[in-house]
Amino acid sequence: MNAPRVSHHLLLCATATKAKCCDPEIGAASWDALKKGVKLLGLEAPERQSGIVLRTKADCLRICEKGPILLIWPDGCWYGGVTPERIHRILQDHVIEGSPIEEWLIQRSRMDCNHRNAS
Repeated sequence: MNAPRVSHHLLLCATATKAKCCDPEIGAASWDALKKGVKLLGLEAPERQSGIVLRTKADCLRICEKGPILLIWPDGCWYGGVTPERIHRILQDHVIEGSPIEEWLIQRSRMDCNHRNAS
């Protein structure tokens, strides 16, 4: 069985053990909102035409300010201040429609991917 195609991987630094970037309660609420939003919008469905969306709770993404921090791969977009109230709009505008929300971005990184074809 082949693994499903992945369209995006969302890495949320929200519940770091040292909590340098955000209030742990806001971080935990943002993680819960992200999990619910991805599920509600059907972004994990294997039959999703554009590919599934993966989500990972990261302990620290090394940007210890303006958190919670959300990194969207492979787009290289880093969002700051990712409160539960912002999650739905990020999922809808950026992940589904492909339009990053510029005013919430704190950084952009070029993400190069070298893919090898399996023999």
